[in-house]
Amino acid sequence: MARVHLSIGSNIRRQHYISCCLDALSQQFGALSISSIFESEAVGFDGSAFYNLVVALDTELALDELYKRLRRIEHDNDRCRNAKKFSSRTLDIDILTYDDFVGEFSGGLLPRDEITRNAFVLWPLAELSPTTEHPQVGIDYRTLWQRYDKRKQVLSPVSFIWQDRQLSDLNLRP
Repeated sequence: MARVHLSIGSNIRRQHYISCCLDALSQQFGALSISSIFESEAVGFDGSAFYNLVVALDTELALDELYKRLRRIEHDNDRCRNAKKFSSRTLDIDILTYDDFVGEFSGGLLPRDEITRNAFVLWPLAELSPTTEHPQVGIDYRTLWQRYDKRKQVLSPVSFIWQDRQLSDLNLRP
């Protein structure tokens, strides 16, 4: 069984598409560990603000099969794969880590370099799995977040209810 961390984001009908994504993930993979939901400005283009979060789940799927399933969830939620890389999207699901795997797979490289570059990935990952070590850097996510230059990107937790459960800790401070 592999422990997987996923980064999820949306800046089109955010509440709707994030909820649909969580529904689909829970139907396919069972219990999910879910970070708070954060609002952040679009990175790399002018666009509406995103909702971002990290989800941890366990799966017996091989990495490439997991990647295909996640692309299917994006497709089922109106994701346009022909759009520019930096553009608005209904749903973006990225595999951040797959156990301690380091290397290439059909979806790119793991661990994703966004972990150490983007606050919208690192903060929710540090909240969800603070003592887990980055597979390459060998430093836990809490420490990486503490060292991160928080002036680079402003995030704020937002109220988000999914399946009658408040997901966000609105008292979080960077």
